[in-house]
Amino acid sequence: MAGFLKAGDTIAGNAGTATATIGTETFEMFMVRNLRATATKNKADVRVLGNRNTQKKATGWEGSGTMTIYYVTSRFREMMYDYIQNGKDTYFDIQITNEDPTSATGKQIVTLLDVNLDEVVIAALDTEAETLDEEVSFTFQGVDLGTKFTAPTLG
Repeated sequence: MAGFLKAGDTIAGNAGTATATIGTETFEMFMVRNLRATATKNKADVRVLGNRNTQKKATGWEGSGTMTIYYVTSRFREMMYDYIQNGKDTYFDIQITNEDPTSATGKQIVTLLDVNLDEVVIAALDTEAETLDEEVSFTFQGVDLGTKFTAPTLG
């Protein structure tokens, strides 16, 4: 008989933490509402004799992501301002920990390496919003999969 995933083993979206390391300083990213980072393969078309199908070959990868944060920190604006004024670009790491104590899968820790911001809201007002937030897009150049979830126990 096939098993099924127990609902308690799913991971609650708010059961985790994110920290950023910028230079020698590490700080809690308490302002994050959501964060999603994606690794995407770059693929080249490969045509071969005797086959009408265009095949694909992986040739590399790109890391990109977005995070929605509450509009309560100037840190990212400062980084963008430093680039605008001085041409100094900042690369930093973000460590994301998923850990739901009700899940038997344990925790997962992923570190995004050499994160670089694409776009930052410099100023905002919104008379219709109950709270201000901002969407920040970024790229990253490496990944460290430090701790992995364990397989869930099937019911």
